[in-house]
Amino acid sequence: MRESDLLTAIRLEAQKYGCTLMRNNVGCLKDITGRTVKFGLAVGSSDLIGWTICNAAAVFTAIEVKRPGQKPTKEQAAFIAAVKRAGGIACVAYSINDLKDAIAGWYGD
Repeated sequence: MRESDLLTAIRLEAQKYGCTLMRNNVGCLKDITGRTVKFGLAVGSSDLIGWTICNAAAVFTAIEVKRPGQKPTKEQAAFIAAVKRAGGIACVAYSINDLKDAIAGWYGD
């Protein structure tokens, strides 16, 4: 399965768990005048960003999608750790089950 296919599958499955996720592309490019334009939240921010409804509140959610065998960059791992420290839901997802586990983990299950 391609990473883009897994990303789409996770976004669709997330809705079943009260989770709304949006694609976050991070990078830069040159515009027609030659100026560099940066886009995305920040270097290392996760592929999917959004919220999960937990106990009637929206909890910030960040999911870094990887194919099996791939590892997050140092910056991606730091972003995930920061979201968790702040009380959010975050993980590296190699499958839909990783998303489910991250949400369940927030509840302490």
